[in-house]
Amino acid sequence: MISAADFLDPVREAGYDFFTGVPCSFLTPLINQVITDKRYRYVGASSEGEAVAIASGAWLAGRETVFMCQNSGLGNAVNALTSLNYPFRIPTLAIITWRGGPGLRDEPQHELMGRITPHLLDVIEVPHCSFPKQMAEVTDKLLEAMNTLKQSRRPFAFIMEKGDVIENKVDPATVASPVTGTVEHHQTSKTSSRFAALERLLASVPEDAGIISATGKCSRELFTIADRPQHLYQVGSMGCAVAMGLGAALNTNKPIVVIDGDGGALMKLGAFATVGACGPKNLIHVVLDNETYDSTGGQPTTSGGVDFAVIATAAGYSNGYRCDSLDGFESVMRSAFCRPGPHLIHLKIKPGSRSNLGRPTIGPDIVATRFKDFLAAVCI
Repeated sequence: MISAADFLDPVREAGYDFFTGVPCSFLTPLINQVITDKRYRYVGASSEGEAVAIASGAWLAGRETVFMCQNSGLGNAVNALTSLNYPFRIPTLAIITWRGGPGLRDEPQHELMGRITPHLLDVIEVPHCSFPKQMAEVTDKLLEAMNTLKQSRRPFAFIMEKGDVIENKVDPATVASPVTGTVEHHQTSKTSSRFAALERLLASVPEDAGIISATGKCSRELFTIADRPQHLYQVGSMGCAVAMGLGAALNTNKPIVVIDGDGGALMKLGAFATVGACGPKNLIHVVLDNETYDSTGGQPTTSGGVDFAVIATAAGYSNGYRCDSLDGFESVMRSAFCRPGPHLIHLKIKPGSRSNLGRPTIGPDIVATRFKDFLAAVCI
């Protein structure tokens, strides 16, 4: 086990000071360090493929780059790594975390990718080695990586396991948004918790509505409040909640409510246009926006200056709402079921979640089967 500085200092000395990526809890010590240390530049991307492209552009402008993500997000990065970095011969040092790695009990969404991570890197011809676990390994492993990057002018990956880097505590107030320049932030209330918002949502949703909640704390809190057959708790597949909701809404007469987070909504923002084009009248898309990646340590998203309601209506949603209070949120939720959609409801909430928060104890396959049966059942 090494500290973030044990790795980052020699990386910076080698000229690598531009970082981009999508957070993972394994990466938290490294990301917190590069966000708070002015010697580095960190750009938080909305998806892993986007991060690879950002790093490629920075390399073209003369910077040496580091791209970071968890292995579940490696799937999102494959296209950029194979069709951008490979033909253009653009190098970047990649740090890929190994969720679901050997001997590590993890969530079901990491099972398959955990088994195939090294093999997938082999298939796409990205040379790799294990992340250094001891100070004595850092110099030799970095030398191997730098030599390969220089000779091939293509990416090289470190595979990081849980606990490779010592956790470092960072004051959240020092973790500023990675976006530079002038951004106008909407002065909306962020006094409501996600838990309270979900309680209000459930109080306003009719019994025949299906609810699809995004991966992470959102699904965990929804399960904690109430577990019902009409709940679909996403695990993994970040950003796919609204697309899944669209597919369901187009094939059922029942109302479909998608509970999204700002990070997930930003990751697949193009889905807004698909929803708008298809125009499902029974779809309500809720974005609970705390401006952070809450599940991976509270790193900032780029949603501070984003108006999801305006984006949605511009993309073809029938209605877009911005809510500043739980009372307003519940009122809008109730009215949305009385008007044809699709609707987008954007509520700013405060970061954080309940302590000792559990996880769904029902397997994803069972959750999917009972949700499918719920949609197929005839309403009485």
